Amino acid sequence: MPSFFFTEIVLNGKKIVLGVTGSIAAYKSAYLLRELTRAGAEVRVVLSKSATEFVGPLTFSTLSKHPVVSDFTVEKETGQWNNHVELALWADLMVIAPLSANTLAKMASGQSDNVLLATYMSTRCPVMVAPAMDHDMYLHAGTQENLEKIRQFGHHILEPGSGELASGLIGKGRMSEPEEIFEAIIAHFNPELPLQGKTALVTAGPTYERIDPVRFIGNFSSGKMGFALAEELASAGARVTLITGPVHVTTSHPMVSRINVVSAQEMLEATQPLVNEADIIVLSAAVADYRPSHIAAEKIKKSENALRIDLESTPDIAATLGKMKRVGQVIIGFALETNDEHRQAQSKLDRKNFDMIVLNSLRDAGAGFGSDSNKITLFWPGNKSKAFGLKPKSQVARDIVAEIVKLL
Repeated sequence: MPSFFFTEIVLNGKKIVLGVTGSIAAYKSAYLLRELTRAGAEVRVVLSKSATEFVGPLTFSTLSKHPVVSDFTVEKETGQWNNHVELALWADLMVIAPLSANTLAKMASGQSDNVLLATYMSTRCPVMVAPAMDHDMYLHAGTQENLEKIRQFGHHILEPGSGELASGLIGKGRMSEPEEIFEAIIAHFNPELPLQGKTALVTAGPTYERIDPVRFIGNFSSGKMGFALAEELASAGARVTLITGPVHVTTSHPMVSRINVVSAQEMLEATQPLVNEADIIVLSAAVADYRPSHIAAEKIKKSENALRIDLESTPDIAATLGKMKRVGQVIIGFALETNDEHRQAQSKLDRKNFDMIVLNSLRDAGAGFGSDSNKITLFWPGNKSKAFGLKPKSQVARDIVAEIVKLL
């Protein structure tokens, strides 16, 4: 399977013209611009006159690190002008988000009375649009006719969502969210990503179970394996939610959304609402099995007497999610063992209703908590297994994701 690392599949070297029209949704375009630049794209922003009434050019120029085009002329006294033809021919893709009903109508009829439309009329590259308008404007026969017309031009139209609109009405007309537009752009440039359109949920890191305000029960998990898996899944096209316990690892992948938790209970509460939406669930977190039955309100003072802490079981996240598994969903578990590893992993696979389990043995040098490398064996139902040699965790993540793709 080819590599789908972040630096290899995102938008490095891609040239995008981002057109912004007059709509309350214009503020969302700033978030889209930030994600595009983080992903390596070179973006030039073109604003319609009315767009500047919603979001100022300074915001877009700061995020894009390039001057914003909002008029044909730069300095009227000197005659310096913005070459919209050159800009249009420069682009690999033109994205207009938000697209107002007014600009849509002008696009459909071939008008070019502002620099944004003139740039659009000069493009030879593909065009993607994200309409944004009130519900009744969107449903109007003229709007629907105009949308059909530009669809026949070959343009890619991102359907607006439904919800509360700026008018206070409830209905269809909300611009697609920035992350949805970003995903569509990724898909445009990388149509063969194996997990394109899939949603993944990944847990990572340890959980800390409080004893008192300053102490906790925990483990040595660094979260490195879970973060590597989240980034590899995202780089293969999936939209990933990463739920992590306390770790020092970071990710800047634009397709990974991070949720921080501390305890096993918090991790369960964060994962449960997301289970039904996920196509892939990877449970790589090292969740504490026990927690103190009582958490002291004040710091427990040291004394010469022995300290006894009564423990109770934490929620079994893997078993809970395994029971919630729906048809077509893939759940991957992890097992870190110190003895009788294969039997323990196979037993956990069956008990937790996993589709695959990843075994780590603490008896393997260079594997396990805190290390930058790992050595794994994968198990499937029916006593099938596959062992891998010691590798960097980024490469281990690639091996695991390759097997997830096969399962799907």
